[in-house]
Amino acid sequence: MARESMAQKKARAATILRRLKKTYPDAKCELNWSTPLELTVATILSAQCTDRRVNMVTPALFKKYRTARDWAQIPPQILEREFHSTGFFRNKAKNVRALMARLDAEFNGALPDQFDTLVTLPGIGRKTANLLVATVFGQPGLVVDTHFIRLSNRLGFVKDISDATQIERALQKIVPENEWTHWSHVMVFHGRRCCRARKPDCDGCPVADVCPSVGKTGTKAKKTREKP
Repeated sequence: MARESMAQKKARAATILRRLKKTYPDAKCELNWSTPLELTVATILSAQCTDRRVNMVTPALFKKYRTARDWAQIPPQILEREFHSTGFFRNKAKNVRALMARLDAEFNGALPDQFDTLVTLPGIGRKTANLLVATVFGQPGLVVDTHFIRLSNRLGFVKDISDATQIERALQKIVPENEWTHWSHVMVFHGRRCCRARKPDCDGCPVADVCPSVGKTGTKAKKTREKP
């Protein structure tokens, strides 16, 4: 694919988003939750762990621990045992307890709705903060996870970049702000269901004809009739 201007990147991104919205009309965060605190815990647990595993672990936890104070007061060894199957359980338990203690002490047990505040809290980086503001508070957010990183490179919007913050900054200039959340969700869905890390299904990909990486993974891709 020839070098693109920013206008061309924006147009191609719009085509990709339109098609992926049609392909995945129900794209959303796949972690199960019913309160902001539940989603926060689930998101922390999802680091280096599948959403499926997290969703197996959290129902019992959410029945026992409902408030920030409940979480903050759990003895570390008990919380580590509760988190064990999600991996990195000691660090996750430490972050959840510290986060909930801060929320209880400084925010009356509630999750703040501002991105800049969220990223100052224990266990909450840019990805988690973006997910929370987008999913809980309905604000625009680019949730740069491993799928987002992989697809951003394969689709040619960045080149050989793995730094999540750099990719977030680059895509902020390409994708309209009011579509950031939709873009994040369809990237994850497409990455999990089609553009997988090891065996991407280029033949079944709805955006193959506007992807510069097609044919570079050992498979051919069918072309669609729609033009970008």
